[in-house]
Amino acid sequence: MTAQTRALFIGGRAGVGKSRAGYEIHAQLSAARVRHCLIEGDNLDLAWPVPHESGLRLAEQNLAAMWANYRALGYRRMIYTNTASVFEKVINELTTAMGDGPHVTAVLLTCSDATARQRLAQRETGSELDWHIERSDLMARRLDRRAPAWVSRVPTDSRPVTDIAAEIIALTGWTNDQPAT
Repeated sequence: MTAQTRALFIGGRAGVGKSRAGYEIHAQLSAARVRHCLIEGDNLDLAWPVPHESGLRLAEQNLAAMWANYRALGYRRMIYTNTASVFEKVINELTTAMGDGPHVTAVLLTCSDATARQRLAQRETGSELDWHIERSDLMARRLDRRAPAWVSRVPTDSRPVTDIAAEIIALTGWTNDQPAT
């Protein structure tokens, strides 16, 4: 019998540490020999003109194709990072794209405006820093209001990424739910 698919959706404002947490979760699960994949949602439709602004569902199509390839190779756990991945509508779109009714764990990473701005200033060295800060502030408020109550909130201010990742892994139960392969 095939193990049930499990999806971990990590959302949060720009600068909160989604990618860093995703990579550290990957490192810790790899060390524990837990089979999984990591998909950065932002890369699934990073194009101009922006596909979804034209009504195109390129991110979902690319996720469906990638997940089908991983699934064919025996993967049943996926870590997915993207700002809006914790909105109910987006969770439904992502799980539909996966096509196999995954068990979902969703985590909203949080941090203060000051922390997000500091991190963005280190990361965004080009002309879009002000745009990223404005968008991050807006999304933080929107995420706080609209993420469902069942989505776990994990703060990232002044915390080592190793601790953040360990907390998220504990929420998934992935190191306990079946033998590592």
